[in-house]
Parts: sequence; C-alpha cells; structure tokens
Amino acid sequence: MAGGGFSDAGTLKRAHLYEYKTTPYFVVACIVAASGGSLFGYDLGVSGGVTSMDDFLKVFFPKVYRRKQEHLQETDYCKYDDQILTLFTSSLYFAGLISTFGASHVTRNKGRKASILVGAVNFFLGAILNAFAVNIWMLIVGRILLGVGIGFGNQAVPLYLSEISPAKIRGTINQLFQLTTCLGILVANLINYGTNKIHPWGWRLSLGLATVPAAIMFFGGLCLPETPNSLVEQGKLEEGKKVLEKIRGTPNIDAEFADLIDASNAAQAVKHPFRNLLQRKNRPQLIIGALAIPAFQQLTGMNSILFYAPVIFQSLGFGSGASLYSSIITGVALVVAALISMFFVDKFGRRAFFIEAGSEMICYMIIVAIVLALEFGEGKALPKAVGAILVVVICLFVVAYGRSWGPLGCYNSTMFPRVTMSSQIWNFLAVWWPGFHHDLLHLLPIA
Repeated sequence: MAGGGFSDAGTLKRAHLYEYKTTPYFVVACIVAASGGSLFGYDLGVSGGVTSMDDFLKVFFPKVYRRKQEHLQETDYCKYDDQILTLFTSSLYFAGLISTFGASHVTRNKGRKASILVGAVNFFLGAILNAFAVNIWMLIVGRILLGVGIGFGNQAVPLYLSEISPAKIRGTINQLFQLTTCLGILVANLINYGTNKIHPWGWRLSLGLATVPAAIMFFGGLCLPETPNSLVEQGKLEEGKKVLEKIRGTPNIDAEFADLIDASNAAQAVKHPFRNLLQRKNRPQLIIGALAIPAFQQLTGMNSILFYAPVIFQSLGFGSGASLYSSIITGVALVVAALISMFFVDKFGRRAFFIEAGSEMICYMIIVAIVLALEFGEGKALPKAVGAILVVVICLFVVAYGRSWGPLGCYNSTMFPRVTMSSQIWNFLAVWWPGFHHDLLHLLPIA
C-alpha cells in the first residue's frame, strides 16, 4: 500500500473474501508493465559487452585498445584502467541514482503509469544518442538519459506489478520484473555475440537496439490502466473501482476495494511518514525491509558481475568471442533461476530461499577468491582448466542469486513505495561504486 508507513496486515481483514480471475486484460497488463525490467537488463548485458569490443574501443578509447593489443598475453584487469571509460559506464548509474528521487515523487503524485512512460521516453532518447555517437560526450549524455529512464522504470514497475496482482499470486507476479530483467540480459548477450562479428559498426547496432524495449514499454504503457491503489490515493474512487473490476475479472471486488480505501486512509493519517518510520515499533521493519534486504541484494556484487562479465572473462584469459559466449551462459543461468523462483517461491516462502541460496553464494565466492588469489595476475596466463572452473562456479553463483536475492529483493514493493526507492538507490550504487572506487584509489598517492 502507498504511504510512508508499513502495511498493516490488520487492514486486510476481508482478504478471505477477495475474488479474481486470470483474464487476458490482466495478463497483457502484467507483460507490458514487466517489460520495464528489460530496460535495465538489456543495458546490463549490452554495455559490458560493447566495452570489450575492439571496434568500440578504437573509436572512443584508443589508449585502452592499444594497451589490450600490447599486452595480449596478460590477464591483468588494469588494461581497462581508464577514467573516461569508467565515466562512460558509471554515468548511467549515477543518473539513475539521482533520478530515483524525482521518480518517487512522480510515482506517488502522478501515478505509476506516468513514471513508466517518462522512463520509456528517456531510455529511447538515450539509446538513439548512443547509437549515433561521434564523440565521448554524446555517449555520456546518452548514458545519462538511459540512467534517467531506468531510474523511473525501476521505481514504478515493481510497484505497479505488486498493486495490480491478486494477493494469492503476488509473489509470482512480482518476479516478472526479475524475469524480464534476466531476459534482457540474455538477449543483450546474444546480440553482442552477433554484432561483435559486424565490423566496424556492430557496437552501434548493439546500443541502438535498446530502442526496442523502450518502444514496447512506451506504446504498451499508453494502454495500461493506472493501478487501483494509485487512483484511490488521488481520490478517484469510482475510476479505481472500475479498474479493479476489470483487472480482477469479476464485479465482486467490494471487500478488496474497501481494504484499499482503509489502507489509503490509514496511510494519509500519518502526518510525518518518515518520522513515523523511525519510531521504535517500526525499526525492525525499517532496518530489515528498507535497508538491509535492498543493501545486501546489491552488495552480493551480482550487478557488477553481470555488467562486467565479458571484461571479467576476457581478463581471465578468454578471447573476445569466448568471453561474450561465456556471458551468454550466465544469462541463460539467470533466466532459468528466475523461472525456478517464480514457480516455487509461494510454496516454500522467501525466507527459505534467502537462507539456502545465500549460503551457496558465500561458498562460491570463497572458491572464486581462493582461485584468483592463487592463479590470477602478474601477467600469468590463467590455465584453461582453471578458467573453466571459474565459469562454472560463477554460473552456480548466478543461479543461486537468480532464484533468491535477485527476484525476492523486490518484495519490499509490497510494503510501501519508498522502500522501492531505497532498493533502486542501492541498485545503482552497487554498479556505480566499483568504478568510482577504482578511480578514487587511482588518484591517491598510495595508488
């Protein structure tokens, strides 16, 4: 429910009276809304691949390209050490971080649909700029627009899906966002694998095809209904009731609609929502729901792995084509994991997935850390067998994340919209920070 406080389960006193049917209208609305996840996924997949393409580096980062050619036998990641390259990759996430605050205001006051449309337009314009870029500043401005688009889309889409979903299948519907994000990553990796063979403009095609998910999201978004929750918040009760009837496929929605009104009234009765969150009774929910889960979801490092996967695999000794192929494997693993989570989360519960998969992820990262500490760096070529082991372990890590912390971290959108904003802030920080941190160290005397 909307508002600054937490949903009170007591307000859902009529939940046993809720009725719904899975109608074509509801299915289409879910698919169109969930397509917003493909924006973030496509960018995660395509950008890391493009920055490993020689044709792209020749045009915009010739120093990095020359360093790669001069040290072909080295596995040191520092061949990609370039502050402008870091600026190119990081600018999107910094823009997304800042735009999340504006997106929160628009989502709350203008509706979830408005944020979805704003996100689609900005992402489309950014993709056009990147595809036709002739200098680094066109690329960076394009990346900033992409970041604004993702900031708005990632703020609104999980909340939209949560609010239009029947309570009994909300866990599954919420994970459509994660599924489309994973599909976006996989499609981007496949496109990169193909465009890497198109010289010298294949990278332009990779970046330009980002307009496709943006166009789907925009034109589909024009047909989307606003969520009943948002309409009730805006005082449009009759319209909200009609929309609820349409997406539930039944006129028997009085119980659910009454709970929506009660929840909205309770939220509006809180005069100082953020101050209310800091009260002692709300601190466990605040720390766990608003801070800890979104933070640990991103601090797993998964987004950085996905973004830099081609560069990581190339640094481990794989060729350019092989590194992109390895990224496709991780993309497939992520999609499979998302499907596993969708089918079983409502049966086993989120807590079990968090604990079990989280334990796996710890083990896999320890293995990677030990192998890299013993075998990687100092110009040595990584043995192929060791490289293959690392690919397998990383894929297992991806599967564990993809069925647990990845999709289930979005469940806070069922609690309140501002937690969704918190999640996206951590999301952008997690990918932006590694590059920024590297540059910061580079400027220090001890670097």
